[in-house]
Amino acid sequence: MDRRSFLKNSTVGVGATAAATTLAAPVYAQGKRTLTMVTSVPEGFAVFDDAAQNFADRVTAMTDGQLTIDKKPAGTLVGAFEVFDAVSAGQADLYHSAEYYFLGQHPGLAYFTSVPFGMTGPEFMSWYYHNGGQELHHELGSIFNLRPMIAGNTGHQPGGWFNKEINSAADLQGLKFRMPGFGGKALGLTGASVQNVPGGEIYQALASGSIDGAEWIGPFADERLGFQEICKFYYTAGFHEPGSALCASFNLDVYESFTDTQKSIVETAAEATHSWNLAQSNANNGAALERLKAAGVKVMEFDDSIWEAFGKAAKEAQDAEMSDDLFATIRGSYEASMASTYGWMGMSDGLYLQKRNKFLA
Repeated sequence: MDRRSFLKNSTVGVGATAAATTLAAPVYAQGKRTLTMVTSVPEGFAVFDDAAQNFADRVTAMTDGQLTIDKKPAGTLVGAFEVFDAVSAGQADLYHSAEYYFLGQHPGLAYFTSVPFGMTGPEFMSWYYHNGGQELHHELGSIFNLRPMIAGNTGHQPGGWFNKEINSAADLQGLKFRMPGFGGKALGLTGASVQNVPGGEIYQALASGSIDGAEWIGPFADERLGFQEICKFYYTAGFHEPGSALCASFNLDVYESFTDTQKSIVETAAEATHSWNLAQSNANNGAALERLKAAGVKVMEFDDSIWEAFGKAAKEAQDAEMSDDLFATIRGSYEASMASTYGWMGMSDGLYLQKRNKFLA
């Protein structure tokens, strides 16, 4: 399939169409430029919006105000899942989001957020910056007139919040659960009814009973949204997103209009935000989990039968996309890097952590 031709001949999504009447062209004043960044979460969402704001602030500071990013949270100009189309069509300058929200554009985008049984945050960094991931991301983005760069990482995400205990794979049948990406596709194959609810709408969906459970980011971000007020069963050690990256993606024409120095600055700012955000999440999740426990949340682990059912379904979901050559290339690169990185980290970090924990016990 010629995806460039497809893009040129297709109709832009509803959100992007609406954006055409609301988003202004980049603003220039005395050599300074203001860029409009649309995001997929509301203002103030812990970890996710923190990454978007951190990236915007770094770009402004590092360019001494020559480039200023005007952040427009989800729903301000376009909907949470409409940012890709708006930026691709040139109706916003960049977006900050999670690439797996846009599997309808290309399934390979999932690997630039996270896939089930995939890489942890540090493993992802190794692939992205040193083992070909970044180049593949740029190749995929160029098909849609985008220049993507990783700008955030939520770390390992728990299995999620449930309004009842999940004791076996049979309990997934008919379960109305919020989970995007290949995790959602896999969960659907186990018999659950998967809902792709935007982050800003999860609390209300849980409160109204339109969903039985949801995954989000982790204890720190989840506590901020108040999920513990509705659901009392919280499953840790999730398998769907072991290290979820976030993305800042520029319209390619906008990116190409930057000077070489400005290009270097936005890329460096994105890398810095990636590291900062992963550290933020890891630094805050432990204390938040203890607060959730103290508030009466029952922290649980999935039964092995659930891991097995989900693992089988995850492979089936990804295998179904292998007829797409670029998807197959991205998946192959991702899995090769994961095997290589784990071979070293499992030997070094794994043994060290076992010995350290025994010594400190």
